[in-house]
Amino acid sequence: MTNEFIWRTGRSCVFKNFVHLVFVTKYRREVFTDEMIKKLHEIFLETCLQMGSELLEFGAEGDHVHLMVCCPPKLAIATLVGKLKGKSSYIIRKDFWPQVKMKLWSDHLWSPSYCVVSCGGAPLEIVKQYIADQRQPVSTQSVKQSERFTGRKRDRDKKWLA
Repeated sequence: MTNEFIWRTGRSCVFKNFVHLVFVTKYRREVFTDEMIKKLHEIFLETCLQMGSELLEFGAEGDHVHLMVCCPPKLAIATLVGKLKGKSSYIIRKDFWPQVKMKLWSDHLWSPSYCVVSCGGAPLEIVKQYIADQRQPVSTQSVKQSERFTGRKRDRDKKWLA
């Protein structure tokens, strides 16, 4: 996989929505074996595909999983998380019940909470500065530089003249 992620397109938008998700097992119990982790990866890949998103990275330990997902703007993160946790819980409990029941006190595999962190290409400070700069009036120096490069002049109403 390359470090450059391509822009995704929707019907009326272009997006790069990356989220880092972390799910922990109920009571933070060490439940997962290597076989279960492999199965979780397959489940998450399939579920993301069904939800119109893409699983970019996956990692797990005995008591938690990390996912990096690119999801379209129309998909609520809470909906995606519900599908990922629900389907994985059902399949893991169905396929590995003898191992799982020894480690958990109830029928619940996942803790009801989760962690979600948005990920982007630019550091937060750069984005904040970019947004703050949008409110700045155009400087005289910027206008002169634009006139030199474009060969066009700007009138008082901030419209470019041919």
